[in-house]
Amino acid sequence: MDNKKIGSAGEDLACRYLAKRGYQILEKNKHYSRFCELDIIAQKNGCVVFVEVKTRNTEGYGTPFEAITQTKLQHLKTGIMTYINEHKIKKYRLDVIGITLKPEIKIEHKKNIGL
Repeated sequence: MDNKKIGSAGEDLACRYLAKRGYQILEKNKHYSRFCELDIIAQKNGCVVFVEVKTRNTEGYGTPFEAITQTKLQHLKTGIMTYINEHKIKKYRLDVIGITLKPEIKIEHKKNIGL
């Protein structure tokens, strides 16, 4: 499976994971520039949750969370600030979901990683 298919599969798994936990999915793959894509925008209990999804086939080259660099966080912050200003959002947070596909599917959800 190529990286695009792995990423897409991970986002689908993350959406199902969130929906089972009471999140309403508002948008997927919202682009603001070639550097900024908001993977999932969801809502729960009046809070808009921006979710970055990192998926790895295996942890052979590191965990999904290790792929989130300071540069990536800065691009996400730019996109999130644009989105909240466009939609006049007051309550929001950034979460990260890390998914490993093999040897078995493992989903880890880190909430409110800060902006």
